[in-house]
Amino acid sequence: MADNGLIDKVHDLSDLELAVLLCLISREHCLISTPDSAMDDLVLELQLIATKTFGLEWAVIDCSPSTTLEDFASSLLSTSPPLPPPDPTINAGGPSYFSQHGSLRPLGGTTPSSSPQIANFVLARHLDRAPHAVQIQALELLRTRRLFTRTTVQVAPKQFVFVPVLAAATGGQARVTPHLNDFLAMAHWHDPEHGFVNTEEQGAQDLDHDDDAASTGSIVKTVRAERHPTAPALISKDDIICLRERGQRVQVDIDVVRYQMNVVSFLRMHRAVDHGITPAATKHFGQLMRNLAPLHRLDFVTPALVGLAARKVYLHRIRITDPRKERSMQWGSRLEAVEALLHEVGPEEVLDEVMTMVTAPV
Repeated sequence: MADNGLIDKVHDLSDLELAVLLCLISREHCLISTPDSAMDDLVLELQLIATKTFGLEWAVIDCSPSTTLEDFASSLLSTSPPLPPPDPTINAGGPSYFSQHGSLRPLGGTTPSSSPQIANFVLARHLDRAPHAVQIQALELLRTRRLFTRTTVQVAPKQFVFVPVLAAATGGQARVTPHLNDFLAMAHWHDPEHGFVNTEEQGAQDLDHDDDAASTGSIVKTVRAERHPTAPALISKDDIICLRERGQRVQVDIDVVRYQMNVVSFLRMHRAVDHGITPAATKHFGQLMRNLAPLHRLDFVTPALVGLAARKVYLHRIRITDPRKERSMQWGSRLEAVEALLHEVGPEEVLDEVMTMVTAPV
């Protein structure tokens, strides 16, 4: 399996870092949510994860009902840091032919390294509040990996992760427009009580470097995330490729496949689920449970990995039916009884019930 040192690093990652890692391995995208009071902390944590853990450039799109397509497109772009100035000691031995006749550089002052490009890691804060046209534009970007503007066509980089960051009291309440929602491979709800590891570490480092302070208790430090990586990433691109290749070679026993399909069938037939379960969700389901195996030093999928993948893939996809449209209403059930049955039932409760009903293979 994958190198033990790499797996040890993976086991030290936080839940948010694992969510981003799985997106990079599967080349898919993820919806992340948290209570509204922790939104700023979550966005900052994800920015630090992008630069420190994976060495990616990030961009943040602050969405609102007034966000336009132009606002969305411009916020996606990231300008690479300028190249360092030439070393004056190179020509210390005297003028050369090139120094006398001018350097070979592009005209116009704009080099490919400084031209705007789509960032590797895009955070769309409050994307659910953006107009429908903006969310459809995001869907087109994810499907085609291209962004069409009035003047140019921007192509997404090879390592590209798009993360809607939404405010929600529970994971099942966070969703975007239906087609975009179904295109997102998985969802994760972060409990603020679990903390923000990178933000806390960065804040502690900033306090340690402040030698002029009389006391740390009298200073309010603001943690900032660099937009461009300034140090080697904890998980490199080669590490991600290694884990991806291992996931593609994972074996799935026929009994585990049957268990997976039973979970899908029970979700589709659950009385509280509206609009069913899409084929795209089933594809993401199989992909995620395979990619989870190498992270646990396995070359095969276990029933426990099936259950873990199901909770991440269907959390944002399950819609609870209206009591008046519940299936048993066609056969004479009383509305009051159905309302009582569906009271406080969300996607989390549906997943718990289905995983309890479906028998796992021994």
